[in-house]
Amino acid sequence: MLNRTGASGSSTVSGGSGPVGRSGEEAGEAAIRQTVREFLRRVTERDPDRIAALYAEEVDWMVAENPAVPWIKPRPTRADVAGHWADLAAHTVNGEGWATVGAIVVDGPEAVVTGELGGTVTATGKTFRSPFALRLTVENGLITRHHVYEDSLAVAAACTPDAAA
Repeated sequence: MLNRTGASGSSTVSGGSGPVGRSGEEAGEAAIRQTVREFLRRVTERDPDRIAALYAEEVDWMVAENPAVPWIKPRPTRADVAGHWADLAAHTVNGEGWATVGAIVVDGPEAVVTGELGGTVTATGKTFRSPFALRLTVENGLITRHHVYEDSLAVAAACTPDAAA
């Protein structure tokens, strides 16, 4: 069960005799939550190699493809993940990117992070803002799945130069 802050807790079933869940599950979910928090911390550092070090050698990576967005493309390996963060930094204005986290929900090896993100595209000077949901799977302390759901149209619009008048 999750409380309003996304913290894991115990729940009792009506008429039941004790907490739902086992301490082993809770310990595993605490480790998943710790990996997710470390991922978020490293993203704020903007060091592509340190971020990628949290990923498995092979990654199930999904971000809606859009040819207008130079940092969005398939990233099936740890090295590709580092490339994503390097490309994102190269194509956005340093110091103007941001994200807020609304909730972190953990269930077994799965975690979902929700929030809002934004930034400014270097080539166009346009800003974007989008709600997001990030689904991560963590196995043996490494991220094996990274699926992002965001307003890809808003990001693409910020990457697209205005038409000449």
